Amino acid sequence: MTGSVTQRVLTACLTPVAIFFFAFWLLPVTQLIALPAAKGWETYFAILTDARYATSLMNTLLLSLVVTAATLVLGLAVGLYLAKPTVMGRRFLLSLLTLPLSFPGVVVGFFIILLGGRQGAVADLFEGLGLGRVTFAYGLTGLFLAYLYFSLPRVIASYTAAAQSMDRSIEEAARSLGANRFQVLWDAWLPQLLPTTAACAAIVFATSMGAFGTAFTLASKFEVLPITIYNEFTNYANFPLAASLSLSLGLLTWLSLFLMGRWTGGRVAL
Repeated sequence: MTGSVTQRVLTACLTPVAIFFFAFWLLPVTQLIALPAAKGWETYFAILTDARYATSLMNTLLLSLVVTAATLVLGLAVGLYLAKPTVMGRRFLLSLLTLPLSFPGVVVGFFIILLGGRQGAVADLFEGLGLGRVTFAYGLTGLFLAYLYFSLPRVIASYTAAAQSMDRSIEEAARSLGANRFQVLWDAWLPQLLPTTAACAAIVFATSMGAFGTAFTLASKFEVLPITIYNEFTNYANFPLAASLSLSLGLLTWLSLFLMGRWTGGRVAL
């Protein structure tokens, strides 16, 4: 009797979860996969056969890779520094550096416009020097800085926490054997920080690939795939093509994360 009651309780608890999974994940994903077929099977390969969409994909991929690499390098340097117990006011510095976590992508894009837009501080400075109004907010440079600004606080916080929990005996052993600073970093620190590096790389890359709010604010001279998808289903009502491009974006991001997991030898679940 007790087993029967337990089974009913479990069924009652799982039913809302099953309904939610079906309604908000399985059904939309099934529609997303099936929709391009309505316009012909070649729609699934539009990302490869149309130069405009292929360019948009390559722009997105290269930008995401560069942002990921730059974020990891800067985040590692700042995180290792803030992990030192001798740094004065490190908690205040960490809270200050992670403040941008509270800003959505649109606000980050607005910050870049205030800095490098047509009415931004840089344009005013260059005009005051007699060099004309220089802008960088609406192209590749603006997107790069915005993505970096958006991702860096997360990576700094992750590296700081990971560096504080490192086994310092490994570092001491390396120094006792005559290792220099670079050798300590390469042989003692980086192996311990590999899981954090892989996790941060996955998060930054996936976020950059799918970023919309920041790109929507800034990408007027440099098209990325999320904006291309938005234009297709909003401006042109081309839902089959938008679905195809969405599938391409999702599959490429998933494949990159899968390869990252294989590279780390399965030590990090991505």
